[in-house]
Amino acid sequence: MHEDTIRLKDKFFSCIAASQIGSAMGAQVRGWSWQNIADAHGQLDKLLPYECGWKREAGTADNGIERQKLLITTIVEKGDRVTAEDIRKIWLRDIKPDAFGPLMESFEKDIYDIAKSVVPARDFGRYSDYSGLNTFAHSCHPIGMINAGDPFHALEDIRETAQLYHIANGRGTAWAQVVGVAVAEALKPGASVESVINKIFELCDQELVLRELGKQLTYSVDCTDYKELRTAFDTEYYGHGMTNPYYFANEVVTKAIAIFRLASGDPKEAIIASVNFGRDTSCLAAISAGISGALSGAASIPEEWISQVDNAALVNPYTSNKKSIRENADDLYNVYRARLGNIENLAAIVDGESTVIIRTEGGYGHG
Repeated sequence: MHEDTIRLKDKFFSCIAASQIGSAMGAQVRGWSWQNIADAHGQLDKLLPYECGWKREAGTADNGIERQKLLITTIVEKGDRVTAEDIRKIWLRDIKPDAFGPLMESFEKDIYDIAKSVVPARDFGRYSDYSGLNTFAHSCHPIGMINAGDPFHALEDIRETAQLYHIANGRGTAWAQVVGVAVAEALKPGASVESVINKIFELCDQELVLRELGKQLTYSVDCTDYKELRTAFDTEYYGHGMTNPYYFANEVVTKAIAIFRLASGDPKEAIIASVNFGRDTSCLAAISAGISGALSGAASIPEEWISQVDNAALVNPYTSNKKSIRENADDLYNVYRARLGNIENLAAIVDGESTVIIRTEGGYGHG
């Protein structure tokens, strides 16, 4: 399907679907080397049940998707862009206290407890010992989506909301901004892999992000498949023997953008490449496939994968949101459309127009 013919509603669906499927498939082998994945599966290309906190149904995503769902709920209930304080309210209402450990990271319990206090939500990240990780980068797709076509405000909103987990101008925030900018740009009509990457380099942090990302994209430009790409990156990212060695945002987001480029923005290809890449396969797949889905739509994603993720959510005892991928994506899309309508109505009033623009499914009407 040509990019220009893909409806925005389908792009919203594909962004959520690809990120959640990628997370679920990658979670089966998260932390493994690519050699161990190859020995066990050849090429992993299916959703399987696995043990992590409890015996998880095939299609069960990891902690990043739970954060994504909480973001979706916050945006949908507010009906607009959100702040860290908006998200705090949904945390306190919707997070199940017994989810910490089995589904959400144990360190998130500390942040959750701080959220019950009078500490401003923007300050939570100051108390996190994991500010350089991809905690927010692999869950922030909805921030890019509510800012579809407006990557500058996606960047600003990531800076605001990422402070729940990271310091304002730290590495975790800066690398999450790459994802938000990429999703917002990919949702534009006529966007391309090249335009998405160019927008990242136009807007994102030079010192914390672009120096490294530019070097690694140049280094890996001649790789022709994911096997060559993962071997090339083995010489660049090989941390071990420390806390969370695989999960640093600079490594995971850099690899995700390289896979997005290699897969030409195809979400299925991005998922398969990422889950066979080794190290943090779950977060890597959520990011690379989510951006790819925002660009290219859902045509390549098998229906079986979508159904398995939906079914797993229904039986997940810890999740705050059991809605289907379609329901969550459509809720976000409807909020985005309503937000645009409100902006257009305000513009009409400020301009002194006598008619009010009403956005409808088929286009525009007047009232």
